[in-house]
Amino acid sequence: MPMKKLLAILSVSMLLLSAGCKQDDEVLPRQKQSIVSFLTGSHSPRLIAEEDLAASIDVDPPYYTVSGNTVYRYIANIYDADRPSRPEVGRRSRVTVTYRAYLFENRAIDARTMPYDSNDPALAEALYEAGLTPGAWVFEPLVVEMDGGGIINGLRQALLGCRKGDVVEAYMTYNMAYGDENFGIVPLESPVAWFFTVDDVE
Repeated sequence: MPMKKLLAILSVSMLLLSAGCKQDDEVLPRQKQSIVSFLTGSHSPRLIAEEDLAASIDVDPPYYTVSGNTVYRYIANIYDADRPSRPEVGRRSRVTVTYRAYLFENRAIDARTMPYDSNDPALAEALYEAGLTPGAWVFEPLVVEMDGGGIINGLRQALLGCRKGDVVEAYMTYNMAYGDENFGIVPLESPVAWFFTVDDVE
């Protein structure tokens, strides 16, 4: 192959690679900023970052933690008096959860927001009325082997350190969810939010 042609191919390849990196460099910071802005702004209750707890003048202020760099977790019952005595999720735990998974669109998720996936039996009737094909979703508890596969990295990160009975919201950037691949109705590079309860920890 002539040297000029080889150099031209290498130049095009480098441009494509740098364009992909540039896009990733823009998407992740934007998604992180949107999630933090939502959690500290319009989320109910309004949250503060864990590192700001010491400076807060409030008693038991609601807060979020960050794991895996881009998984933002809020545990609604973090201040329950008996929480420290409940079993904690570790890296080898077997965890049972009931969940609702949503696309995160920089606004509050409420009872009117339709999940893209769920195993919550409380939603079954409403989803069937909305046109869900019977049998399309399984309304049974999800059992997660923390040292196994089959779950997105963001959920694994969000579960670590949770305890039985926790009520959790986890907001994650696309790289902690489905990356740049299509997954059902989840568009490419989509941030997602998983709302779940930890039903059991073994």
